[in-house]
Amino acid sequence: MKNTVSKLAAAVAAGSLLLAGAAADAKPRLTSEQELAKALEGRVAGEPKDCIYLPRVVNTRVYDKTAIIYDTGTTIWVNRPDSGASSLDDNDIMVTTPWNSQLCSVDIVRMVDRNAGFWRGSIGLGKFVPYTKVKAEKTG
Repeated sequence: MKNTVSKLAAAVAAGSLLLAGAAADAKPRLTSEQELAKALEGRVAGEPKDCIYLPRVVNTRVYDKTAIIYDTGTTIWVNRPDSGASSLDDNDIMVTTPWNSQLCSVDIVRMVDRNAGFWRGSIGLGKFVPYTKVKAEKTG
């Protein structure tokens, strides 16, 4: 009987630890604006540009209903669409048809459902705002 009670107590304790861990992990989900702000921490915005050079883009990320980031390594270019931002979904595939090797603010991005392959909407790109890391000032 004593052995059964101690096993039961151990199981209850383990279950309590799991629940406590799950509660700690249940942080409020960040909004897309908050996620974007976090991605841009330590960076400063530059002068908006009409186009970016696509071969330099190493990664893109969609922030639901908010913006698209084009990462070129040292610079993160943020595009807040002029129209259709409500179609931005980080689970969709972006399809672009740029002229030459540039993506410009007059271009249209089509969003395609990743699973079913159907068209979900079009985004009219806005200007591209460059964000670069703030350089530490030298002292002494």
